[in-house]
Amino acid sequence: MEKAYAIIPAAGLSTRMGSTTTGQARKPLIEVGGAPILIHTLRKWDGIPGLAAIYVPARAEDLEAIAACVAEERFQTPVRVLEGGNARQESVWNALEEIAAVGAVAGADPLIAVHDAVRPFVARETITAALTAAERHGAVIVALPAVDTVKQVERSAGDSNRITATLQRERIVLAQTPQVFRLSLLRQAYAKAIEDGFHATDEAALVEHFGHDVFVVPGSAHNWKITTPADLPLAQIFLSLLA
Repeated sequence: MEKAYAIIPAAGLSTRMGSTTTGQARKPLIEVGGAPILIHTLRKWDGIPGLAAIYVPARAEDLEAIAACVAEERFQTPVRVLEGGNARQESVWNALEEIAAVGAVAGADPLIAVHDAVRPFVARETITAALTAAERHGAVIVALPAVDTVKQVERSAGDSNRITATLQRERIVLAQTPQVFRLSLLRQAYAKAIEDGFHATDEAALVEHFGHDVFVVPGSAHNWKITTPADLPLAQIFLSLLA
């Protein structure tokens, strides 16, 4: 396995979890199954072959709490907590710059895997498959095929949206993480996005905007993202089944 680095962005505002209005801890720090969600996620990445370090961009006000959680766990793979930005795109860019600044690359072009901090049920086999595929293609995401009929709609006032097209679900995938890219490619894609003022919700969209092909490896329905308060009891059940 080639040398790789993981970036686990944990700087989101957690608005859909209600953290910004209720004062509850942000999603990565919410405890489920006896540990913060972020720690469950990091456990899946710890010790992955070829993984040199894990970078966790976090909000300034959460840096101390996250660093303390990480220190208590004593991971095998080095975990570095750093300040992120106001958006995922900024957080990942900050981590990319730090990886380069500390000389970790040493003239090579390692793989960079980006994974959601609140997607703790990813299988280690999925991580390895994505890294292996990225060695060949340079740009890979994990995704699921669409199983429902997919409708394109036109937004309108109120609750009624008009259907404008039925999409071929055989050509639709639902993006997950990890998303894995060559460091040089990802940095070029970010530089292009900054130049164009282009913003996206995942790294694949930035690489696509740069004009590079992105390939897909199979994901899993188990690899879901904890997003709303309703997800927390289900996460607890999942963790108890995996214990």
